[in-house]
Amino acid sequence: MKLLSAIRVETSESVEINMAPLIDMVFLLLIFFMVTTVFVEETGVEIRKPRAASASDLQKRSILIAVTPEGRVVYGDREVGVNGVRGLVARLLRAGEMPVIVLADQASRTGAVVQVIDQCKLAGAKQVSIAATRE
Repeated sequence: MKLLSAIRVETSESVEINMAPLIDMVFLLLIFFMVTTVFVEETGVEIRKPRAASASDLQKRSILIAVTPEGRVVYGDREVGVNGVRGLVARLLRAGEMPVIVLADQASRTGAVVQVIDQCKLAGAKQVSIAATRE
């Protein structure tokens, strides 16, 4: 009786694993995750937010507008001014309803912040919030 290890099987074909379908699948997954990822846009300026005990987390998909201590109004590394807020928010809301978050510095003037909030509401924003740091 012969052992199985003693039996020789000769084949002329070499065994090879085809990696092309695996690489295609990895690229498809990469594209899927890149398309479905939601990126949070930063305002581009350094803001010291005031502290509040009632601060809560808001949606990731929102419009962030910053008001600096000097009264400049900034959206995405670009100064838009108080007069540009209304058109900017109206254009961004055409893509879909989303909240507007005003990132006002602790030292910013209340008048500038109120003007920005007013322009956001006039542009059609239903939810306008002021950002704060939780105590």
